[in-house]
Amino acid sequence: MYSEPVIDMNSASTGKELLAPEKWVELHADYLYKYAMTRINDEDAARDLVQETFLAALEKKEKFRGDSTERTWLTAIIKYKVIDVYRTKANAFTSKDEYGTPPDEAEFFDPDLNNWKKEHWPAPFADNVHDPLHNKEFMSVLQKCLNKLPPLWMSVFKLKHMDDEKTDSICEDLRISTSNFWVIIHRAKVNLRSCLQKNWN
Repeated sequence: MYSEPVIDMNSASTGKELLAPEKWVELHADYLYKYAMTRINDEDAARDLVQETFLAALEKKEKFRGDSTERTWLTAIIKYKVIDVYRTKANAFTSKDEYGTPPDEAEFFDPDLNNWKKEHWPAPFADNVHDPLHNKEFMSVLQKCLNKLPPLWMSVFKLKHMDDEKTDSICEDLRISTSNFWVIIHRAKVNLRSCLQKNWN
């Protein structure tokens, strides 16, 4: 059962929270692990990130001002470690252009028709994702489709639509231009839609 970290009267009187490192594993490890897993989908790497987060937090504990909760502070640390993973994967990935496009990437649009190619024409999705069971299945398919995206595309998409990060922040963190960002977001969405149409009905 969740319990609040110990706060002494001095911190309570100033409205600031004190750190309780001895309780981090008990209070925050599961939450941080789930946070990492939804973003990198790698159990070993997620566990490593949690450990690295705790170590980094211990090294930086003197900088904790108590203006946020302990969990919010730890989440901010693991968030930047996830971004480091995104950046490393994207930099190590061989692409055919500056947008991180795979060499064998399918072309979804016909430039002569200025429209979708017939085989990639958008089809309606099944209207049952509001059902809890189907929703769980849908999320599983969505995660698999996300994992098929090139590393840079997945990183941009997750930062934008899972973490609700601002465009400028994403561009700075992943070291891409604003124009590249919008091209990548568009291509990621098109690929996700195609993957979902093939695997979800």
